[in-house]
Amino acid sequence: MFVLRPATEQDAAKIRHLVNIGKINPTGLKWQRFMVVESPQGEVIGCAQVKSHGDGSDELASLVTHPDWRGQGVARALIEHFSENHPGDLYLMCRSSLGPLYEQFGYQTVPTDELPRYFQRIQRMLGLFERLRDDGEGVLVMKRLANT
Repeated sequence: MFVLRPATEQDAAKIRHLVNIGKINPTGLKWQRFMVVESPQGEVIGCAQVKSHGDGSDELASLVTHPDWRGQGVARALIEHFSENHPGDLYLMCRSSLGPLYEQFGYQTVPTDELPRYFQRIQRMLGLFERLRDDGEGVLVMKRLANT
């Protein structure tokens, strides 16, 4: 069906393209941190990375699936891979409507006062923009505890 593999330098433009399609944060895209999902035809149809921040927190980031492949287990494969292979606590930021999806993988919403500094800064900044939105969608910061 599809193959999960570490990204190569040749995947960098494909990762950027997917991130643009997904309309997610395009900063900090270093192909060396990415896993990609490849279709049977050799197309990159999904990607995700773990980014480390200056405050010591790690973030599951840049998770996106090509629209033609949504609902077929691509995101699940990426989430499970990083959940199984990342030994520490793992944070993520997502649209509030995606919270229930990540809860299935053991992620829980983190109160603002318990967030690492990086996420507190980002959440404050995003809060300014959320007030301008009219679709009711907000941003959640969620955390999966370290594997034991």
